[in-house]
Amino acid sequence: MIVEHLSTAMALKPFLQSLGVDGGGVAILKDKGEYHRILIRDLPVGGANILKQDALSIGADLAVPKGTVIAATPKVDVLLLATTRQLKQLIDKEQKQPFGLSHLSHELGRFTHLSLPKSVEVMGIINANEDSFYPQSRFYGDAAMAKIETMIQEGATIIDIGGVSSRPGSVGVSDEEELSRVKPIVDLVYHTKAYEKVRLSLDSYSPTVIAYALERGFSIVNDIRGLTDDRVASLCAAYHATVVIMHAKGNPKTMQHNPKYESVVHEVEQFFRERLEKADRFGIRDIILDTGIGFGKRLEDNVALIRHQKHFSALGKPLLVGASRKSMIDHLSPSTTHDRLGGTLAIHLKAIEEGASIVRVHDVKEHVQAIAVWKALRG
Repeated sequence: MIVEHLSTAMALKPFLQSLGVDGGGVAILKDKGEYHRILIRDLPVGGANILKQDALSIGADLAVPKGTVIAATPKVDVLLLATTRQLKQLIDKEQKQPFGLSHLSHELGRFTHLSLPKSVEVMGIINANEDSFYPQSRFYGDAAMAKIETMIQEGATIIDIGGVSSRPGSVGVSDEEELSRVKPIVDLVYHTKAYEKVRLSLDSYSPTVIAYALERGFSIVNDIRGLTDDRVASLCAAYHATVVIMHAKGNPKTMQHNPKYESVVHEVEQFFRERLEKADRFGIRDIILDTGIGFGKRLEDNVALIRHQKHFSALGKPLLVGASRKSMIDHLSPSTTHDRLGGTLAIHLKAIEEGASIVRVHDVKEHVQAIAVWKALRG
């Protein structure tokens, strides 16, 4: 007899299949093997006491503050610990309960079908400006085209091209200036039909520049303003473009001036919900969500958003994370932009483990290799 303790990070479904477990058994056991930690804020104390008992009755648990049982405060923050199977049972139990538990059961239902993405894409970065925070990402004309070809060979499936820096403290430029920067690259990738080899993304919120790119083979608009501009929304709908909706607090010039959140995860989710409704009104169907690492965020906010990517998976859209060589790495382990590759890989692999399916990177080859190894290890 041989006994092994298996990693909880291992993909359970394929392992069960490798054991020869039948299809019905795989579904049941997979639910039992998936574990959830769900924070519930401002729950009426009466609801907390009911939820605690219902959770215990099915083998789950609810962590509550001292004094909850005697209703010392009218509302409490609690932590629900449950497998997917237990979560489904609890949802059924709470559907007709008072104290907001009926509404809670609906909210919990969003988390019963979370899963890792089936594939992970690498988006390579090309900056056509002199102000981007990482000088090695700046390319122009033929050099840009050569770098794009290299990234394709290294495994990038998306190339993101931008003419305006959005680093903290940066200042925007006119539409005309932005177009003059990206036009040579856009024209080159169009005439060489690069769009047949890779998906092309434009990092812009200028309707003028976006229209020019969409007319020339670009299929993705990476909008750091998250569809604030109705003209951008209309263009994306007209060209059936995929839109990256990114969350940012403030603008690049001021966004890092003491940003504050009561709950960054909740605020970003609410932002996404509002913009998804807007996208739907304009007829935009293909959407990617980006929590905006470093865009009006403190270190603790960035860390929380990376750790809790899975929360946003409940919105049903692919998740993009772009932390490549960003300064949050320096706060975690002293470094410079030139030696942050290790930190970048660590952050992006954690984000993928939590549900991200696209990483926006300066270093394509290294990411493709790291993701391949991570997938093999995870099974």
